[in-house]
Amino acid sequence: MELKKMWFTSALLCLLCWGTADLFYKKGSAPNDRHSHLKIAIAVGLVMGVQAIYMLLFVVDSYDPMDLIIYLPVSSMYILSMVIGYVGLRYLEVSLSSPLSNTSGAIAAVLAFFIMGQRMNSIQFIAVIMITVGVVSLSFLENRYATEESDLKQSPEERHYRLGALALIFPLLYALIDSLGTFLDGVYLNENDPILSEDSALISYELTFLIVAIVIFIYLSLIKKQQFEIPKEKDKFLAALFETIGQFFYVPAMASNAIIVPPMIASYAIVSVLLGRIVLKEKLTRAQYSVIAVIMVAIAMLGFYDG
Repeated sequence: MELKKMWFTSALLCLLCWGTADLFYKKGSAPNDRHSHLKIAIAVGLVMGVQAIYMLLFVVDSYDPMDLIIYLPVSSMYILSMVIGYVGLRYLEVSLSSPLSNTSGAIAAVLAFFIMGQRMNSIQFIAVIMITVGVVSLSFLENRYATEESDLKQSPEERHYRLGALALIFPLLYALIDSLGTFLDGVYLNENDPILSEDSALISYELTFLIVAIVIFIYLSLIKKQQFEIPKEKDKFLAALFETIGQFFYVPAMASNAIIVPPMIASYAIVSVLLGRIVLKEKLTRAQYSVIAVIMVAIAMLGFYDG
């Protein structure tokens, strides 16, 4: 892929797509639907499956089905973390604003530094620290703001439920599992000694998600007697579309720079927050605007001081 030569542009497009996807995940998640996370997974799997089939028919010359098995450790980490994240969407204010959920990029960068021996220059290091601290700070600010808002509207019993252990376990698991998947991706796609090509990795991941989506659909339809009506799931499919487009840019970016890309892409939270304020008419505090400005400066530093 030519995109690998432009890792910064690929990473930037990825974070824009995933930030937009996050908005539609929020809109498509139903707090009163205990199967909402499974329905989101179906939508994502179906859209990714379409992308994979298109690549098999029109993009790649050949594909070894064994690559699906070879890439399974990475695919399984990503899919598991995403489904866990979808569960957390039912507890919107806490799960999405928790500082834990946005630290997976930093964890992956640390693993790439110590285990894979990847390095960055001093400017890049400063920028990555700025992004990581900014994302965590933004999450804390978002969490405090959401907590203050909910405290005004909810009873003490409801507040205890929303801020209890259940609210923390999903973003914690997401961060840990997703960071492992990101680290493994860096190993599999290492441009100096790749285990799989970028196209094979992307197709393998998307086909695996398609298989998972089919299994979930059968489970919901036959066992849980739940209906999944595509016309009624527009937000879920829009989220899936932006998720899939973002994945297309993510793979070449990771293949080129596995230590800087994860924390940079983790800053997609600022896109999600800004779109949430614009589309959902939520408010931003001055502190949140300040943190977003710092993250944007750091991203610009990565672009100007590449290498």
